[in-house]
Amino acid sequence: MTKYRAVVTFPDGDEMTLEELFDNEDDASQAALNAISDWDTGAEVLNMSNPGDYYYDENDIDNADYYIEEIDE
Repeated sequence: MTKYRAVVTFPDGDEMTLEELFDNEDDASQAALNAISDWDTGAEVLNMSNPGDYYYDENDIDNADYYIEEIDE
């Protein structure tokens, strides 16, 4: 059976493979978009708490990307 896994590349260059396997591409895509949104929210909050230590640009989220891998089980 084919499963799907999302791999997210964040604007800061970090890449994260989501551990959860999904039954379809749409669910994997949604999980990737949620991870990108969570990253952006976290970056914004850290910047608000200490702007000198944590850089944040609201346009950075446009540089985030993801792709979906097919996994054969």
